[in-house]
Amino acid sequence: MKSNGGSAWAWLTTTVLVHLVVSFAHGAAHAQAKVPLSLAANLFVYIVILAGPLIGFALTWPAERIGGWVIAVTMAGALVFGIVNHFILSSPDHVTHVDPQWRSLFTATAVLLAVTEALGCGLGIHLARERSTS
Repeated sequence: MKSNGGSAWAWLTTTVLVHLVVSFAHGAAHAQAKVPLSLAANLFVYIVILAGPLIGFALTWPAERIGGWVIAVTMAGALVFGIVNHFILSSPDHVTHVDPQWRSLFTATAVLLAVTEALGCGLGIHLARERSTS
């Protein structure tokens, strides 16, 4: 990564890493509360939500613009997936349907995921577009 725009890249790096930590905490809440996911949902979680931002981050070294876009797109996909499944659809994955013992952790991590995903998407777009004009 180039040094210009360094603080924005530092924010993006922090966001990707915090998102990963929150994802693991949310996964633990899923497991403890026994909230099932379908095979398709599990594949989406592992490929797009967990691996996608990390792959994008790794791509920022050889190709900043492509890496930024990969982060932006995967974080946007994760954001939509999370909002729909945690706050809109009535399912075991909805925050109000989780076992009360685990609801606070589940809800807090669902909200933190949405925040980090929105931030990661915005920063990824900003930095990818900045690189395309440099």
